[in-house]
Amino acid sequence: MTRTITPRLRALVLLLLAVTGALFAGAAPASAHAALTGSAPAQGVVVDEAPSQVSLTFSEKVAMNDDSLRVLDPRGGKVEVGPPANVSGTTYAVRLRSGLGKGTYTVTYQVVSEDSHPVSGAYTFSVGAPSRTTVVGAGTAAGGGAVGALYAFGRYVSYAGFIVLVGGAAFVLACWQRGSGVRALQRLVVGGWLTLTAATLWLLLLRGAYTTTGSLGDAFDLGLLGEVLHTKTGATLVSRLLLLSAAALFIAVLFGAHAKREEGAEKRDLTFGLATGGGVVAAGLAASWAMAEHASTGLQPDIAMPVDIVHLLAVAAWLGGLAALLVALYRAPAGTPVEAGAVHRFSRLAFGSVLALVATGVYQSWRQLGSWAAFTGTRYGQLLLVKIALVALLVGIAWTSRRWTGRLVDAHAVVQAVQTVQTAQQPGKERTAASGDARGSDPDGAGGGRDAATGGDRGTGGDRDTGAGETVTGDGKRAAQLARQRAAVDAARRKRLRDADPNRFGLRRSVLAEAGVAVVLLAVTTALTQTEPGRTEQAAEAAAPSSATSPADSSGALTLDMPFDTGGTGGRGLIRVDLDPARVGANELRLSVRRPDGRAFDVPEVKVALTLEAKRLGPLPVAPDHVTTGHWAASGVQIPVAGDWRVAVTVRTSDIDQVTVSKNAQIG
Repeated sequence: MTRTITPRLRALVLLLLAVTGALFAGAAPASAHAALTGSAPAQGVVVDEAPSQVSLTFSEKVAMNDDSLRVLDPRGGKVEVGPPANVSGTTYAVRLRSGLGKGTYTVTYQVVSEDSHPVSGAYTFSVGAPSRTTVVGAGTAAGGGAVGALYAFGRYVSYAGFIVLVGGAAFVLACWQRGSGVRALQRLVVGGWLTLTAATLWLLLLRGAYTTTGSLGDAFDLGLLGEVLHTKTGATLVSRLLLLSAAALFIAVLFGAHAKREEGAEKRDLTFGLATGGGVVAAGLAASWAMAEHASTGLQPDIAMPVDIVHLLAVAAWLGGLAALLVALYRAPAGTPVEAGAVHRFSRLAFGSVLALVATGVYQSWRQLGSWAAFTGTRYGQLLLVKIALVALLVGIAWTSRRWTGRLVDAHAVVQAVQTVQTAQQPGKERTAASGDARGSDPDGAGGGRDAATGGDRGTGGDRDTGAGETVTGDGKRAAQLARQRAAVDAARRKRLRDADPNRFGLRRSVLAEAGVAVVLLAVTTALTQTEPGRTEQAAEAAAPSSATSPADSSGALTLDMPFDTGGTGGRGLIRVDLDPARVGANELRLSVRRPDGRAFDVPEVKVALTLEAKRLGPLPVAPDHVTTGHWAASGVQIPVAGDWRVAVTVRTSDIDQVTVSKNAQIG
């Protein structure tokens, strides 16, 4: 049996390693899930006077430490004063020392996004005129290199351990309770627990280096570990370890008291208790991901986190149960084959899990992408298309497995019937063997026989007493050997009877194919959790042109692009604000609203406000007049003094859907 399936299992392992390597090996820095959408001074700008502070605006809240935001002069010296601070919403600033000279300054940032992923980058601005700078390689590539690859692999392994642990236990409790006494299933579930526990400890050690220095040697820095424990991600990893201790108790009862308990009311009560307690622990483990990753930030987090928990549990019930079924079909003892009823129950469980996956997956796709164009225009969307194709393939193979399941013969009943027949025939066999032994002891019925009283040979007067003792010992060894051979033959016979059903053979092959696709699917899913959502990527791309443009071009005009999303139907788009000549005094303001595909469209209300926080001016309201579809204009907009002005635009797309977006720009 082992020789038959080892090549297949080896192929699955090689497939897992190949896919994991293709997705994660040599990876660039991990895709940021928070994007830099604005800065003041802006990237590449030349300002007349040195600013008093540098501010950065991200697409979501980020976590910073004292060294997260640095400003370096042309010679590489630090010019910031004190730690960075959150000045408003998702805008963070650091004060600069006074009396800065002319030249090019470098701004570097390294932060952790709200969904636990590191974000880093750098840009330059100049005071008076650009100059040469000695700053090289500013901004450590957070989340990259060997540490990034090891952290990504740890995430993959943790997902795999969770799926096997939860899905395997669910298969035993909900589909095949007799399987709690099968060693192969016990090893599978315990292996899932060990894998998840080891991967969680691994991620906890690597977390500090992953989000800061990127050096593998810092994985054992106790100072960094202490900082990690005070972060949201560190807290969720510790809570996962605590839940795993409860899971260890659950496993001990499942494969101990539950496996030994006879069928009856007591075992039913114990099963109910295990199902309830195990469900709570499984939901808690799933929440340790939902509370620290994509679902915890962005649109509707209060809805997204429970949906993500259901999604993870459905994945575990389906794919983990599939792994348990595969083990049961290939590794269950011949005397305890998995019953057809257990396979039917798992088929129903898998079908319900697929329905839950579809429902939660549709919601998550809408939330992370936001538009059809993001399916093909972003890396997240492209990976999601691959995942959808793999799920469709998996469902197709599962449909084939379901057909085999409907034709199954209950092998357990067949084996029991054969054992009953063999037991009934056993006394007759013993009598035949006994008579054969009697005939063999005196084949000619004469003096060649043995003396019953003395144990000697009648013809030699007992001269072979010593040889008789050796013969008895040899006969005992031979009897034991024959008993082992008979047991092996009986086991092989039971196995042949169990596997004689061609439908069972077909089911084993189709389940093995499902498991192979599931390995690839899990790798793609892990890659998705590390990829910047399409909605955020598009917002960053929309903001990029303005952040790289000088506030005043040759004609003195200022152009700002600001993506918005009110959350309602048709609530996404891009606002463009043009201010001409962007100087102190009267200015012309033009505003346009466009959909993600570039088409102009009208909204019920749009308002503009200008604020100069450094001098506590504003907000100065501007009420532009509607000119044509998707365009508004206002003349005589007064800018009283030069400075770093915040331009805020409030857009309303329905009676209840409204959002305010803003961006800073040097005016005057």
